[in-house]
Amino acid sequence: MEKIWLKSYSPGVPHEIGVDDLHSIGEKFEASARDYPDRVAFVSGATGVSMTYRQLDALSRNVAAYLQSVLMLPQGSRVALMLPNLLQFPVCLLGALRAGYVVVTVNPLYTARELEHQLVDSGTEAIFILENMAHVLEKAVACTPVRHVVVTGVGDLLGFPKKHLAHFVVRRVKKMVPRFFLHGAVNFDAMLAQGAAARFEPVKVASEDIAFLQYTGGTTGVSKGAMLSHRNLLANARQGKVWSDPFVDPEDEFVLITAIPLYHIFALGSAVGHLTRGGVNVLVADPRNTAAFVRVLAKYRFVALPAVNTLFNSLVHDPDFPKVNFSKLRFAIGGGAAVQRAVAERWQQITGVPLCEGYGLTECSPTVTCNPLDIQGYNGSIGLPVPSTDISIRDEDGREVPLDAPGELCVRGPQVMQGYWNRPDETARVMTPDGYLRTGDVAAIDARGFVRIVDRKKDMILVSGFNVYPNEVEQVVAMHPQVLEAAAVGVPDDATGEAVKLYVVKKDPALTAAALIAHCRESLTAYKVPHCVEFIDELPKSNVGKVLRRELRQRR
Repeated sequence: MEKIWLKSYSPGVPHEIGVDDLHSIGEKFEASARDYPDRVAFVSGATGVSMTYRQLDALSRNVAAYLQSVLMLPQGSRVALMLPNLLQFPVCLLGALRAGYVVVTVNPLYTARELEHQLVDSGTEAIFILENMAHVLEKAVACTPVRHVVVTGVGDLLGFPKKHLAHFVVRRVKKMVPRFFLHGAVNFDAMLAQGAAARFEPVKVASEDIAFLQYTGGTTGVSKGAMLSHRNLLANARQGKVWSDPFVDPEDEFVLITAIPLYHIFALGSAVGHLTRGGVNVLVADPRNTAAFVRVLAKYRFVALPAVNTLFNSLVHDPDFPKVNFSKLRFAIGGGAAVQRAVAERWQQITGVPLCEGYGLTECSPTVTCNPLDIQGYNGSIGLPVPSTDISIRDEDGREVPLDAPGELCVRGPQVMQGYWNRPDETARVMTPDGYLRTGDVAAIDARGFVRIVDRKKDMILVSGFNVYPNEVEQVVAMHPQVLEAAAVGVPDDATGEAVKLYVVKKDPALTAAALIAHCRESLTAYKVPHCVEFIDELPKSNVGKVLRRELRQRR
């Protein structure tokens, strides 16, 4: 379709980006290490321990040498990271990428069954894993191609005495490390020492080489590995940089808060982009502990905070959050799930900065659209396609629909994956003949080029032949002052086929189902009004903070 969105770009944002000069993530990091050796690259939010670009360069070089010269893994081998947001993550990540390996990021909360599938499907030969999760690997490793295991503890890289204190608390006081036995496993310190004594031979990595096998959540079936190249990630990093450059003070230290797990593409893409601009990345390992998270935020004059709606919602309801210094905050980016108006408006009241919604997915490295960073407030859209990105809204027959009409959002650009690993049939199913990725999301675009997500196709509720989208219902429910969180799902109904059911977490114990349904009737047409309401203590969420509607559907 015609790029009608370009006219709505903020001044100073280019329409296109160049990608011919993009080679490898390792090369880009090495340039940052040369340009900003004494700048802080990463900070452990919980402990305040920092790591400079010079230190990150040296440590990741040791990891690269260990994999290359000690383990003698051929270039292109798969290396898995099963780690939370610790300093070890970027060290291992960059070490693997600099030596030309393909990184497989793994959710640390996976069960043995889920872990085994991902390690087998990817062909992983080496894994870096936190000792807290090593017992899970023990149950699965015999059935996988994994031959090399490096085990780390939460205190590694914290230095004396914090390292020993952290290990003591985690192992002895909280007893968070179940017993495990992994034959031949090497501890993190020994790995670094062996790598420091070994030779690292720089390798040629092409822009089209695979950097990540990034696995989708598997909510609609078996988890699939999206093949993301170095060029995919670097192109998306450049798209994000030019989108924000007009609003960044070059004299400011660019501090990014990473509260989303680094194994998730939202955080991973942000981290790669931040490294290329010499920024500071503050890692938060447990953002669900809202009080502790607020204390981390209070320590830093942060410029950017990407997060999901549920995380922003927990912050705005914390009594100490308004005390945080927001003087340097420029970008609060909501993604991963729909941003709700009630949350966005409360966020802006407290911080003075709009909550800017964007949209992305694993297969797009991840960013596809984002609102202009000079918006004045919540507008209900996911913004505009970022530079060098084409979108098309299509019906079931692949034809473009008119402006403002709903259809499937399709995307084409340099950030779009190469395909799914070992699944040509699944790749063919989502890629159109003219090179667009079918996202599975229902969207509409207006005359100014702003895109609005209606909902996931699979989450749509069909009531008497009418489409009901949970996002719309949840937005209305979230505006009720006695509601903390809510999720809408479809349940079978003899009269209408399906009906809307609400699961609600109360903010006020006095809230009743009748009051909430009456509230919905004021803003929703009759067939969209919830048929029943169930109050629960907590909504089920993924480790990233997405509400798991599928689990709610299974509760009935």
